Amino acid sequence: MARDFTVVQLCIRALRALRGGILGAPRALRAAPAVLARHYRSRHTHPVGELVSPPHPYGRALGLVAVVLLGAWLGLLIVGSVHAPVGPMDTRMTLRPSLTGGTKINVAPLGSLQLASHTAPVRLDVDVDQLDPVRSQALVDHPERISGLQDEVAHDVVHGTADLAVRSCVAVVSGATALGLAVYRRPRRALAAGGLALALLTASGTAAYATWNPDSVLEPKYSGLLASAPSVVGNARNIVSEFDVYQRELARLVTNVTKLYDVTSTLPAYQPDPSTIRVLHVSDIHLNPASWHIIASLVEQYGIDVIVDTGDTMDHGSKTENGFLDPIEDLGAPYVWVRGNHDSLATQHYLKGLKNTHVLDDGRAVTVAGLRFAGMGDPQFTPDRSVKAEGDNAERAAGLTLTAALRTQRAQGTPVDIALTHNPTAARTTDGEVPLVLAGHIHHQEMEVMDRGTRLRIEGSTGGSGLRAVDDSHPDPVEASVLYLDSSTKRLQAWDEIRLGGLGLTKAEVSRHLPKENKPGATPSTPPPTPSPTQSSGERPPGPR
Repeated sequence: MARDFTVVQLCIRALRALRGGILGAPRALRAAPAVLARHYRSRHTHPVGELVSPPHPYGRALGLVAVVLLGAWLGLLIVGSVHAPVGPMDTRMTLRPSLTGGTKINVAPLGSLQLASHTAPVRLDVDVDQLDPVRSQALVDHPERISGLQDEVAHDVVHGTADLAVRSCVAVVSGATALGLAVYRRPRRALAAGGLALALLTASGTAAYATWNPDSVLEPKYSGLLASAPSVVGNARNIVSEFDVYQRELARLVTNVTKLYDVTSTLPAYQPDPSTIRVLHVSDIHLNPASWHIIASLVEQYGIDVIVDTGDTMDHGSKTENGFLDPIEDLGAPYVWVRGNHDSLATQHYLKGLKNTHVLDDGRAVTVAGLRFAGMGDPQFTPDRSVKAEGDNAERAAGLTLTAALRTQRAQGTPVDIALTHNPTAARTTDGEVPLVLAGHIHHQEMEVMDRGTRLRIEGSTGGSGLRAVDDSHPDPVEASVLYLDSSTKRLQAWDEIRLGGLGLTKAEVSRHLPKENKPGATPSTPPPTPSPTQSSGERPPGPR
């Protein structure tokens, strides 16, 4: 009986399960499309337009430009250089991004030579790696080969530049394409980046070619060892008469560098041109004792014929400072001096007693090293607080006194070649009366041709503004100039601006400059016109500053 009851229960359960399956089948079939739809949506999501905005076209363009520039720069940095022999030297040529363009020649360990050769967003760097011993020894053993060196150098430079152009194109395209592929992960965008990089390099090369200036080597800026600068740059006579073709300039540079590498103990002596007078212009020493060592070194290295000091040698003008002037007697060249506003009459009297020194004042003229000088001391002594400063009026009055003396010298048949004052305001009154006037006072270098043809040269501080600069976190540079004058015409042929990095003297820079009339292809310079009576009777106001 119990067993029968159990069988009945099992049958009832089976019937219920069968009924549930039969009745639930339509419900499962009805739910199947909804299940499939949910599964499809989970595998294929669609962006919600109102929450995610598409990238801005300007943003995409800026991003692409950034990728192109960075990729091109990395390409140039990694593979964008070529090793090329130039004459007896092995060099490495590289293109670098630059805001100003130009060419930089690195000559280790001497320093670097910078040329304003072109204006483009790329700069040509030439690193002298080493001197080839075989080729350099051949030049030493057979000096006659130097005459043909310019053709060899020109060929080497053209060949090296062509190789560099090809390598640079490959470098910028490869770098931009690789970076574009890494950023965008799309070959089409990567190729677009490479093409844009090639277009930018082509445009830069076109700009460099259009603005190429072969005469830039006439006015180089040299940084490095000061002692070797004259040997690398050359002298004024050679620049004016021989350096008229770029290949010849480059050949001379290579030849001089070869000689510098060839010596073992000392640098080659700088041989002065016998037909050129070298004037060392210093000013505003302001009691800096280091200035005498610098001046003595420049006298020796440049073969200086005469030193011109346009004043402010002292700081307070007291008698106790006079001993500071004693090294002037041992500088190795005549010393021509005019009083500055920090130099007292006691200072001037002391200098008159030193040998080999010429003190100029009140328009006094003297001939030294073949040049006729006339000078006027500063009419004001500013350390004396008991005397009220008269300012520019006193300076112009002193300049007019000097101008009258210049006219007297010309009337007597002894025209002055160089006039000297301390303050540029006084110097400007001499315009039209003398070819060249030198001044100081403002503690930085300037050169200009005034309205009536007189050239005004203002020197910086050869003392780096003096001992007061010790407490300055950015001390003024020590500045001086070497002026090259023709011995027959007494006209300025070229000048070197020399800058030493503050009191620490950690950096030296020499810049070569030529007057416009002495550059290749220019017409010869003419003397300043003789002023008419109406011009000479009145005072000309100073020019704009």
